[in-house]
Amino acid sequence: MTDPAYPEIWRRRTARQSLLIWAGWFFLVALTAWCWQVMTRDTIWAFVSDAPIQAADIGSRMWPPRLSYMNQLWGPLWDTLNMATLGTILGVILAVPVAFLAARNTTPSALVLRPVALFIIVASRSINSLIWALLLVAIMGPGLLAGVIAIGLRSIGFIGKLLYEAIEEVDTAPVEAITATGASHAQLLDYAIVPQVLPAFWGITVFRWDINIRESAILGLVGAGGLGLKLQSSLNVLAWPQVTMILIVILATVIMSEWVSARVRRAII
Repeated sequence: MTDPAYPEIWRRRTARQSLLIWAGWFFLVALTAWCWQVMTRDTIWAFVSDAPIQAADIGSRMWPPRLSYMNQLWGPLWDTLNMATLGTILGVILAVPVAFLAARNTTPSALVLRPVALFIIVASRSINSLIWALLLVAIMGPGLLAGVIAIGLRSIGFIGKLLYEAIEEVDTAPVEAITATGASHAQLLDYAIVPQVLPAFWGITVFRWDINIRESAILGLVGAGGLGLKLQSSLNVLAWPQVTMILIVILATVIMSEWVSARVRRAII
């Protein structure tokens, strides 16, 4: 029984819980220190200490940008936009059926087709578009086609995941009402599910196109064409004013695509 002269002090956690929390923090700090040691094991710290001087030197060489080089960037810029657009269209064409197969409320087979569709989505999202482009360039040779397919394969996972989640979150009332009329599965999709998912579909597509413009701008580093190819060639010959001009063009393109996608999403949603 508690002594009235010495009332029991309230504690948020028991002594065991506090000990476990401190042990967890100690393990986290120790793990962080070990990871830092592994990551910096081969680091040459003399180069790191000299990095600000080297960065300032390269920055001085990059300015001012070579404005006359812009005449050689219009073609690669057009290729980059086409790569992003065609890759997005390819990704949408492949992702839509995968999304309907992955959604619990629309898949014909939850035991076979749904796991296959989910595997395709995960596999697409786990491999970066740069890696896809590297593999496709090795298989198909350099060119825009490899970049378009790489963008499309990468887009399947992004569009498919967001779209199948949107399909699973549709309002069930229209679905139940149309099902009660004896409608077929195709009619159920056409009249109850697709109209609810359509705004999300367009928003996801435009958002992915905006992302693909960023990614297609660097796929030329592995031979897929576009602005990245010009960037790689300028870096190889240390033409820093040209590199600055290319970076300005990429930045302006990304800003414009962000503005366009924001306006389209606002108009749709």
